[in-house]
Amino acid sequence: MSTLGGPFKTPPSRRLGEAPSIAPLAASLRSRIPAFEVMQITDEVARRRADGHDVVSLCAGEPSARPAPGTLTPAGYTGPLGTTPLREAIAQHYRNWYNVELDPGSVAVTTGSSGAFQLVFLAAFDPGARVALASPGYPAYRNILTALGVQVIEIPTGPETRYQPTPELLSAAVAEHGPLAGLILASPANPTGTMLDRASISALVTWCVANKVRIISDEIYHGITFPEPGAMDPRGVTLRELDPEAVVINSFSKYWGMTGWRLGWAILPPALIGPVEALASNFALSPPAPAQELAMRAFTEENYAERDEIVGGFARARALILDAESELGWGTAAPSDGAFYYYSELGPQLERYADSSAYARALLEGADVAVVPGTDFDTVAGHRAVRLSYAAGEAAVAEALDRIIRFQRG
Repeated sequence: MSTLGGPFKTPPSRRLGEAPSIAPLAASLRSRIPAFEVMQITDEVARRRADGHDVVSLCAGEPSARPAPGTLTPAGYTGPLGTTPLREAIAQHYRNWYNVELDPGSVAVTTGSSGAFQLVFLAAFDPGARVALASPGYPAYRNILTALGVQVIEIPTGPETRYQPTPELLSAAVAEHGPLAGLILASPANPTGTMLDRASISALVTWCVANKVRIISDEIYHGITFPEPGAMDPRGVTLRELDPEAVVINSFSKYWGMTGWRLGWAILPPALIGPVEALASNFALSPPAPAQELAMRAFTEENYAERDEIVGGFARARALILDAESELGWGTAAPSDGAFYYYSELGPQLERYADSSAYARALLEGADVAVVPGTDFDTVAGHRAVRLSYAAGEAAVAEALDRIIRFQRG
């Protein structure tokens, strides 16, 4: 008796022995976020170099001077929040730079600052919660939160607020969208390089405490700052000094130039330590042990001095861009207080090119210079702006500026 009747009947479109026709399954809704265009441009730069082009890249925020790995000993898993010596060393770093006392147990070492954002967002916010962030801003904040089901409230900013949020802007966002659960701050910020001074941060903390809003402070560019002589907080203000409930996120990638080692950290309030540890132990088991071993060398006086010298090189590269503003002939630029970014509207160049993506594509193809369109950082006005990274150093910036100016002159 045949067993091919009923629901198991062979479809008429195929014969016995043929593979079934299977419809492709769709990806999840949460994965429908835009790719980070910076990394796509980085891939294109690599392809052009492989084809023999002499490309100058002002694209990625990656310092050109990075420490040699030395000899690493074999290592297994560490604790999910990192080794005790490294957590203690990070706490000591806060004493050295900010005169802030931290319990090393509040330090969570993570797989890059990206890993810290994922763990903290999961621990701090439920799906549907509203979290505010400044626009233009780092796109991974928006995209990670969106993938986790959190409602992102973008705060449009401009030169009138130095591209940073204010209590007034936050109140307006609440009036329009409803109560906020969180606020992400970045000082210095990517892509603008702007910083918040102590008074501005204090005003935001006061507003957030009054409105029961958790602050997450991205301090990854602390130490890469260009203060005036005698500035009160030359390396930046850490939120842990002003708000014990704030989450502070940092990394070895920028000031220490360890981008590829993928090691960061979060300073957590007591209520989030257990949840973050539980998430970390499931998501990654532990941060990478060899990177933690290398990071222990970061906090010596010699290493601080070496990194400060490199920051001095960033300052000289920054000066080259600021001195060339009139020749570039672009539009309004953000104050580049820190980090290693110059973010500017293109101004008259938009009369020749449809948008910043078209300009960046033409510049790469016509002058072998890679810059980043502002569309990554601002979904509303980013088509008018570009970001230059001067992390590549003085020589690269000088060559790139010369090529850009010659390219624009036609």
